[in-house]
Amino acid sequence: MADPMRIRAQAAGDKATVRVLMSHEMESGQRKDAAGKTVPAWHIQEVTATHNGKTVMTAEWGPAVSKNPFLQFTVKGAKAGDKIGVSWKDNKGENRADEATVS
Repeated sequence: MADPMRIRAQAAGDKATVRVLMSHEMESGQRKDAAGKTVPAWHIQEVTATHNGKTVMTAEWGPAVSKNPFLQFTVKGAKAGDKIGVSWKDNKGENRADEATVS
């Protein structure tokens, strides 16, 4: 399983800004290794974010997203103490889910 995501969620008024740094190699399937062989595609395909268990954002990604992607979004109605969860699934079936508390 991949390294944990770094999730920061900060409340400001009636919304929270969420910043996520994901650890993933994100291979496009077009790069060649030192021997000239194509490196197989390996990238995040689906990202989901939740606020206190309710889905607030979904995204479909592909091979064009950079290594160790950064994602930022805003959640309306979030306040200090609420839980923000972020999960992803890649094209090899691996997945990761982490959670942070809004500060």
